[in-house]
Amino acid sequence: MMITEIEQQTMDMDCFFTDGEYVGFMASGGGKLPDSVAKSEEKRQILARYFRSLPEISEVIINPKLDNILIKIFGSGVSKRYLEDYEFMTKKGLYSFDKTYPNNFLEPFYHLVTSPKNPLKLKELPQNIVDVLEQTCYKNNLANVDEINISEIN
Repeated sequence: MMITEIEQQTMDMDCFFTDGEYVGFMASGGGKLPDSVAKSEEKRQILARYFRSLPEISEVIINPKLDNILIKIFGSGVSKRYLEDYEFMTKKGLYSFDKTYPNNFLEPFYHLVTSPKNPLKLKELPQNIVDVLEQTCYKNNLANVDEINISEIN
């Protein structure tokens, strides 16, 4: 079943993608999902269940620029509560991003919240998960970015 634009605008959904080597996680924050994700709620949920159930394999690196980003947007810096879910996903080896301007459907930017010290590699995943994940590819290397423009994910 497809995820409608209304659902995308009104929900904060887990979204997963790959750069061909590593895995990224985004909290959609009411933003437009990549078409490859929006076309199947079932596949999105399969990935969410899979990645959320993985064991912890990595320490977390908090983006050193995060405080400045959050102060600009929300007027306050990083809180433990804000970091919770991003750290949870990053401990599983995923690069974790948040929508920079939440609830602004068409605004395309996501900022890096946390990075794994020991990233999960695509080649370590079961083939059925790789097959779904590879439908949503990011054009740049996740290890080298602080910000993602969702238009670079297809």
